[in-house]
Amino acid sequence: MAIVDYLFSPRIDRFGSETPSEASRIFFLIVILSVSYWAWQISNGIVSIWLMVVILISTPILSVGWWLISLISQKRPTKDLFSK
Repeated sequence: MAIVDYLFSPRIDRFGSETPSEASRIFFLIVILSVSYWAWQISNGIVSIWLMVVILISTPILSVGWWLISLISQKRPTKDLFSK
């Protein structure tokens, strides 16, 4: 259970604001990298089309994924983003 708590606990920055959990950060990287790879294949190397497809496809995926992660994170205790 320690890994689940580590991944899904919201982080508190040095100003006291809650920042995304580690799971949210990992999810962002996975979605952006996988959608970028997929979009490059269908855009035939045209950078402007690639960028538009990445934004169009990754936005709803990230929104739904972050919402689900926030539901899991609600009952977790907060942790410090930086060690004091």
